[in-house]
Formats: sequence, C-alpha cells, structure tokens
Amino acid sequence: MTAIAADLLVGASTDFLRRFSPFDRMEAEALAFLAERAALAFHPRGSEILTPEMGVPRHFHIIQRGKIQARQVVASALSEYASLPLGPGECFPIGAISARRPSTNAYVAVEDSFCFQIDADDFLQLMETSPALHLFCTQYIASLLNQSREQLQAAFAQRAAEQQTMTTTLGQLIKREPVCFSPDTPAREVLEQMDAQHIGCAVMTDQERHPVGILTQSDLLPRVILAAFDLGNPVGELMTANPHQLATTASAYDAALAMATHGVRHILVVDAEGRLKGVVSERDLFSLQRIGLRQIRAGIDNAADIESLQRASKDIRQLALNLIAQGIAAEQLTQFISTLNDALTRRIIQLALENHDLTGINFGWMAFGSEGRHEQTLSTDQDNGIIWQCAEWENPVSIRSRLIAFAKEVNASLALCGFPLCKGNIMASNPELCLTLDEWKSRFGAWIREPDPEALLNASIFFDFRVLYGNERLGDQLRSWLNRTVRGNAAFLRMMAANALSVTPPLGRLRDFVVEENGCIDLKKSGARLFVDVARIIALRIGIDSSSTAQRLRQASGKMGVSADEVSAIIDGFHFIQLLRLRSQHLETEHGAPDDNQVDPDTLNELDRRILKEAFRQARKLQIRIKLDYQL
Repeated sequence: MTAIAADLLVGASTDFLRRFSPFDRMEAEALAFLAERAALAFHPRGSEILTPEMGVPRHFHIIQRGKIQARQVVASALSEYASLPLGPGECFPIGAISARRPSTNAYVAVEDSFCFQIDADDFLQLMETSPALHLFCTQYIASLLNQSREQLQAAFAQRAAEQQTMTTTLGQLIKREPVCFSPDTPAREVLEQMDAQHIGCAVMTDQERHPVGILTQSDLLPRVILAAFDLGNPVGELMTANPHQLATTASAYDAALAMATHGVRHILVVDAEGRLKGVVSERDLFSLQRIGLRQIRAGIDNAADIESLQRASKDIRQLALNLIAQGIAAEQLTQFISTLNDALTRRIIQLALENHDLTGINFGWMAFGSEGRHEQTLSTDQDNGIIWQCAEWENPVSIRSRLIAFAKEVNASLALCGFPLCKGNIMASNPELCLTLDEWKSRFGAWIREPDPEALLNASIFFDFRVLYGNERLGDQLRSWLNRTVRGNAAFLRMMAANALSVTPPLGRLRDFVVEENGCIDLKKSGARLFVDVARIIALRIGIDSSSTAQRLRQASGKMGVSADEVSAIIDGFHFIQLLRLRSQHLETEHGAPDDNQVDPDTLNELDRRILKEAFRQARKLQIRIKLDYQL
C-alpha cells in the first residue's frame, strides 16, 4: 500500500470516527493514533465475533457498517438471553478489555458487517493517554448524558440567552466580603453597620470564622420592633442560630433548592473547613433566571386565594423549562418540581383549614406515587390520602367526616391548580384513604398477607408515601411498621418481584426498540416504572426508609453487593428516561395530554437514541438481578 493510499484510509477512518461519541471528543493526537491502528475487518452474517469461550479479548471493535447482536450469557435460572442490537459507531467490549477478562457477552453479526478492530494493548495504551476515552470507558452512560445535556442546552440557547446557568458555583456568585460580627457584639452596632453598608443581612461567626448565626432585615419587625428588643443586648440573642450553609463548590441550583425547601432568602457560603466566604441571596439567583425561585415561593406562601396559586403553578412550569434549557439534570429537576409543588399543596391545605375547624385533630396529609418519591414530572394527577389518630374519648366517626369534608376542598383546589383528579379515586376525599394509623397498618397488612394482583398494584402505589403536611411522626411509624412486616414475608416480596418483571424493557432483538402501535414508547409504563418497581422491592427487603428511587438504590448498593459505579450507571439510566419525559411534557404536549409520556424513538437524535438504549439495558440488568434473587 502506498503512503498516499494509507493516508487516505486513515483520513476516511478519522472522518467516520468523528461522527460518534466518544471519538468526537478525543484529543487530536489520540484520535490520530486510533485511526492509524484501526484495521477494517469483515464479518459475514451469522458469524461470531467474540464469545466468552474465546478468553480475554484480543481486539477492541468499533462497528463501521451493519448490525451486531450482543447477547448476554446469564445464569441457567433464566429462561432467555438478554440481547441488544449494536449499530454503526457503537463499540465493544469495553468492560472485558479494560479488566482483561473474558467477555460475558457473545457478539454475533446479524447481517454482513464491517468493524474497525484495534489491538487490545493499543487500546489500553490509548485509554491511559486520552482523558476523553478514559472517562467514556469508566463512566459510559454518565459521559453520554453530559453530552446529551449539552446538546439540549445548545438547542435552547436562545431561550436561555443572557442568563447565567443554574450550574454556576456559589464561589463564582459571591460579590463581596461578608459582613460578620461576634455574637457578643451589641445589636445596635450590627444594625448600624447593616444600614451604613446597605446590606440585607449580617453573619455572626466564632473566632475561627465559622458561621454560628445570621440576622436579616426581615427579622427586624418581629424580633426588634414588635418585641421591643433592647439594642444594647448582644446580637447573639437576636440572631437565627445554625444558619443554612453550602460549600463554595455547590451550585446555584443547590442554593435555590435550599431556599425553596427552608423558605429562606440567604445561604451562607463556606470553604472546605467550614469558614465563611460569602453570602448568596435571592437577588443573586434572580439574575440566573427570568422567573425567580423566590418569586414563585413567595407567591405561593403569600397567596390569599386559589387564583394566585394557579398563577404560581404556571410559573413552576415555566421555571422548569428555563432549567431544562440550562442543562439541569433530571434528578435535580424532579426534586425542584416536587419541592415547589409541595409548597403549593401545603398552601392549598392552609387555605382550606381556614374553612374547616380541625383544631386538635392529629393528622397528616400523605402523598403517594411519584409525589411520594419526590419524582414528580410536569404532568401528574393526584395521589394522596390522610393518616390520623384520635384519643379514646374522641368520636372517630365525627373526626373522619370532618377530615373528608376538608379533603374534598383540597382535592378540588389542587385540580384547579393543574393536578387533575385521580381517575382511580386515589385521593384523600375517598373515605377508603382517610384512615387512622392502625387502619393503614391493617390495610397494608391485608395486601401483604394475600398478595393478589390488585393488592400488588395497590402496594406499588401506596408503599411509596410520605407525610407532606401535619404530623410526620405518623408516617414514620407507618414506615417502620411496614419495613418490619414486609421483611418477614418472603412470599410477598417474591410476588412483588414477579409483578415487577411483568413489563420488560422495550429493546428489540433485531431493531433497536420495540414500539407500540403508534410507533412510540411509553416512558412511564415501559421506562421509569422498571427502575421504580425494583428499587421499591430492594428497599422493602433491606428496610430502607427513603421513598426516592435513586436514594433507595444508592443506600442499598453495599448490601446488594453492587459496586458504586454500577449503581451510578443504573441511576443515570433512570434519570435520562425522566429527562425525556420532562422534555416531552414541556415541548410536545399540553399539560395532562394522554400522550405526554410518549416518545417516538425515530425522532430522537443519534446520541439520545444511544443513551435510551443504554438506559433500557441498565433496567434489564436490574431486572435480571431480581430474577436471580427470587429464582423467577
């Protein structure tokens, strides 16, 4: 081969590789190294390219043309193989070649195919010298997700124009040195300095500059003026102790979420040793988004009627759109939406309480399903109930009647604010869901003892709960009882596992995806649910108190014997599906539309199709683990 011909082949290989991740991000020298050593090999239809029996892989393969089927060889307890079609730009075997072990998959050409193959030693050398390739191979799905978010940001650049992103670190937002005092400083001196320097807050620190308290302008009316506070006294008697703090490396999003959660206007920023570096206020965050978090939260907290809360509900949706455009991750987005929706629901409850005398009634408003898991998307109906207790001398019939009348008003108000009434009547106004603590235990216990299909369906909804308003201890007691009861019933867990496996990831053996008649995939039923159901079973079996899918998997990783990297990949897959749901609900449909969880995979770009395929593969890995655990 002449030098000119060799150069042409290397150039053609380079042009091809630049079309796909991670090669499009590789350093120029590393990409040149790869292209020079890549040899094109032909694999006729039906031929085996790599199998576990071949031992440690000798080559790394990148598909140039055709289609390869990756078939996972699993334990004999399973009745089928898990398979995944791979197409141009995809590569294998990443894990086996990195760990220098035989592949756990068999790779077979399902049509005449061409693959670039690189000697294993050259590939390992390339991993050491190319940070981009190393990141891709060690954090495969996370690396793809970052690229997808960047593409989304680019697509919404105009909408997010002139806005700093919510991923800006708090260290970058600090505008000036903080004004701080000793707690022993007379209050008058602190207030005079606040006035002279035109600042909204002062921070009290110890001798090592660790924050111990904060005083803000909003504290002055209730604590100084109305309380007739003696300004000669130490400011430590006036300050709010244990102020909310975040590290300089935390993001603006983290500060916004903390403000929304705790209803505060200032977050103290500290270094790695906990020393005060500055203060970030709500005004600092206003510059990052057109619709401010604090504006929405203040609008909710100060709402005097349902009309005001309806406007706030629309603002939540618009703010979520801005955050999607800024590249905020799905876990943060769903937490953000849930936090604001929580505040909205609490304010609706408070307004309803003005019309219903529930003084002295020990109750809690319960959220179930996605709201109970802190995983609300933008299109969700109501799933709620009430848990309560009454003393021996109280009339339970009268209390239940008053609670149901109150719940009817709350459910109706939530519907007006964009949360449709539940078609299955899973609402607190349903007498069957306005139960005492003992009655909830009895209801849950009946489902556990006799887990018929309806009981299993109920468990999948009601076991993901939290108390949103009222006495949280009632929810804690129910959770502790539930965990103890389920751990002692292996038959119930096994039936829940079988129910969780009744829906499989929509991955085809020949085509990338299996779609419904309308050409779409239901991202809730055939996507998010796969992760949610398995995480619930694991949490119940181990006794994890969290109701969040991601937190359940993180907390269970050690007890499951799964590495942190594997769990991170599973959670990344779940969050990408959640992100697609949010994008679909924002960009394609009206709120509550019947197809707001649908996605046509043919409309996705190549990167997102690839990530979606990997996300479903992670769901399948999770299901296979449950199959093996329960021998199903």
